[in-house]
Amino acid sequence: MKTRPIICRRWIVLTAQLLACVSSWGGQSSTSIFSNKSTPAHQLNDLSLFVLSITGLIFVGVSSLLVYAIVKFRARKGDTTEPPQVFGSMQIELSWTIIPILIIVVLFLTTARVLFSVQDAQKPKDAVDVIVVGHQFWWEFRYPQYNVVTANELHLPVSTKEAPRPAFMKLTSADVMHSFWVPQLDGKTDLLPNRVNEMWIDPQETGLFVGQCAQFCGAEHAKMLLRVYVDTPEKFKEWIASQQKTQPELTMVSMDGQAKANETAPNVGNQGRVVQTAMNKVSPNSPTTRGNVSSLGESQEISARAGQYVFEHEACISCHAVAGTVATGRYGPDLTHLMSRETLAAGAVPNTKENLLGWIGDPNQIKPGSLMPAMHLSDRQNQQITAYLLTLK
Repeated sequence: MKTRPIICRRWIVLTAQLLACVSSWGGQSSTSIFSNKSTPAHQLNDLSLFVLSITGLIFVGVSSLLVYAIVKFRARKGDTTEPPQVFGSMQIELSWTIIPILIIVVLFLTTARVLFSVQDAQKPKDAVDVIVVGHQFWWEFRYPQYNVVTANELHLPVSTKEAPRPAFMKLTSADVMHSFWVPQLDGKTDLLPNRVNEMWIDPQETGLFVGQCAQFCGAEHAKMLLRVYVDTPEKFKEWIASQQKTQPELTMVSMDGQAKANETAPNVGNQGRVVQTAMNKVSPNSPTTRGNVSSLGESQEISARAGQYVFEHEACISCHAVAGTVATGRYGPDLTHLMSRETLAAGAVPNTKENLLGWIGDPNQIKPGSLMPAMHLSDRQNQQITAYLLTLK
């Protein structure tokens, strides 16, 4: 029969391919649990390998005894009598009682040592404080030390032995249960409503580390992604400085006052007729300036100033905030520096003009189940809002 050798060869090839895939995935994937770049992740990985070694030895031992018993005490040709029956063995009973107890004690003590080492770690004075809030279906990151709020993309400084600078994070949820998980930096930590959990990481290499919500939280759980950017100290300082900047209110001046405005105030962006409302110390939505900008509501111009007018006169500001403007919503992500992020919708798509326009027009086309509603605005209004958001860098 040639069937058995063929089957054996197929199993050998399949096993080899599987091992090659696992090895390749573990070494190259950005979500690999075997490529640890942080102290907590290292400790958890070492503990996992230790537990795997012990359980592996148990598996090999039990399997070996089973194979030995099957082979040695198999039925032989001509045997018609029942083999001798053994009742009770003090040695065997002591072995299968004491050995498991010792294994459990060793695993318990080792696990407890790692848990206390991670949970009771001392917080250095240069540590970065981060508040993580889980929403359906996006992440909010607050830096109370710097008065910075961002979404979905967490920036941290690299932490070295010479200059340790870990990030100590407090995690909570604004709605349902979520779970913060970046495999290369730490194990998952749950975010619960009305409760604050804590964790810390000390990324030891610069680069991008990808994670996501690891607790089913609703229709778009699979697209609740997060990105951790580990920067050099200098680059992190620059990022913080850029995030602390606010956005100017944009308004339209009359044609008669255009030349004078251009002489007295710097232009904002590339719009020659856009000036800072801060010149007049008055918000564009106040009664004293509403008449100057009301024509923007019907304007056919696709510009940042027209887009901000539409943005501030629709429901956008009920959910979103733009620091420095009248938009102070807190239900959705902070948009102050939207264009400094590489992705939209918690990592669902790249942050491009086309995707941004599509997201504003109908979020469900990009992220079905998203809690951001379609505003049912005209194509012109969507383009105007997109033009404004593109300036938020």
